[in-house]
Amino acid sequence: MLSNLEIQNYILIDQLQIELSNQLSVITGETGAGKSIIMGALGLILGDRADSTVCRDASKKCVIEGTFTITQPELYSAFLNEHDIEPSNEFIIRREISAQGKSRAFINDTPINLNDLRQLTSQLVDLHQQFDTLNLGDTEFQRTVIDALANTQKELAVYQSSFQLWKMHLKKLNELTFQRDEFEKTESYKKHLWEELEALHLKENELEQLEQELKFLEHAEVIKTQIDHSVMALEASEQPMVQQLKQIIHNLESIVKWQPNFEVLLDRLKASQIELADISSELNTWQDKIDFDDQKMTAIQERLSEGYSLQKKHKVQSTHELLEIQHQLQKDLTAVLHIQDEIEQLTKQVAEEEKIVLKNAEILTQKRTDAIAPFTKNVNQLLHQVGMPNAKIKVTIDAVDFNVFGKDKIDFLFDANNTQKFETIKKVASGGELSRLMLCIKSLVAKSIDLPTMIFDEIDTGISGEPAKQVGLLLQSLGAARQVLCITHQPQIAAKGHTHLYVYKEQDGSTTHTHLRSLEPSERVVHIARMIGGDPPSKNALENAKELLT
Repeated sequence: MLSNLEIQNYILIDQLQIELSNQLSVITGETGAGKSIIMGALGLILGDRADSTVCRDASKKCVIEGTFTITQPELYSAFLNEHDIEPSNEFIIRREISAQGKSRAFINDTPINLNDLRQLTSQLVDLHQQFDTLNLGDTEFQRTVIDALANTQKELAVYQSSFQLWKMHLKKLNELTFQRDEFEKTESYKKHLWEELEALHLKENELEQLEQELKFLEHAEVIKTQIDHSVMALEASEQPMVQQLKQIIHNLESIVKWQPNFEVLLDRLKASQIELADISSELNTWQDKIDFDDQKMTAIQERLSEGYSLQKKHKVQSTHELLEIQHQLQKDLTAVLHIQDEIEQLTKQVAEEEKIVLKNAEILTQKRTDAIAPFTKNVNQLLHQVGMPNAKIKVTIDAVDFNVFGKDKIDFLFDANNTQKFETIKKVASGGELSRLMLCIKSLVAKSIDLPTMIFDEIDTGISGEPAKQVGLLLQSLGAARQVLCITHQPQIAAKGHTHLYVYKEQDGSTTHTHLRSLEPSERVVHIARMIGGDPPSKNALENAKELLT
């Protein structure tokens, strides 16, 4: 609920503070007094854009501040958490506009951008935003109205649960089908690549080992020569190393009895002799291994050539990478078989779930259809009461593709002059007709939908007398359960307000100022009498005013 609105330095307003009741507040005043200015200021804290021209005094900034009392703060907890705003039972929304055109917005002193501000205020105030007359032509609004009157909350929840499950599995089915189709486009090529790799029968690190072996064979002659020289030096030369070590060991053995410290050196020499003898033996073994077989070299070269060719083809550098590619290709070729099995199973599941969705959607359609006749009858009766005796509304339901709200497209059609030619509301309804039509609809759904603060502007265009009285009664009925704000020129409507706010101008030299004040009961009588019969009000006008107020 909007409990307080404060306006500073805005167009014709120096400073103005408005306190609103939690029921029906009416705003009256002469044409041009500034009622639209107050609505413009209110629009700023709801997220409307502004420019520097709104500043009455260019040396100061314009400030609009609205205080909203919140009865269900938990409804806004997600928004507050997202924007790091402390939870509260009160929202103080402030807009500041400088003379240079710079604008800033705050919620409880926390800066906020206009898009986020509009997101919040659309849930707080019905002023040409969430639930306004423009939305009469919106199919989402129209469905919401019918669902509220048809009480489809439980059925809609059941439908949406089945719809989401069906939609999820349908999406998965489409993804699997796409994967299969894409794979089939390259299946033959992948199979060819896999067969090439499979035919080579590669082993881990095989190409790297073959490279090493080929280098060994290519230098076999040099290697054999060097090994021969080494073996010769160790044991077959005129003074072989192994034989010399034996002699040194013999020499030390003859003197170790006189110097025990030679014992350690003697042990080390014996170990060296054993090591050299072992090295000589291994070198002799390598001599036997060295093979000058040209056929073996050719076979290795051919094997490497095949491996290098596949490495180049797949743009890799190792045997391991080739084996990984081979494994992935085999995995892909196997996966398509599993995908096909999964597609067949999922196709059956999706078909069964679609039947359930259709059944639940038909239940929704039936409940909506049942609600249409009483809805149109009640709206048309109310239209007659509010001064539109020739106007009628008609509701149609057409089948569309499944969506999150069912398979129904609901349209409100309107005939303002009993021509029997129903058109979309936006095409045929004037602004005043739209406002009254919206009032009639809101009065029907107010008990079913938790509407925000509602503001009606120019709802009395083209009506007077009894129709105006009926509009006032509807507004009064709405105001009994929620906050309603109405700008009006009709005394029949003004008299129904729980609070009466009067907008007026004062001239201070060459400067004009807009003011607003709440009228006392006695003042209301005089003011409504003036609205009836002019100024000064006649005795009859005063009596009529008292009658309207009682």
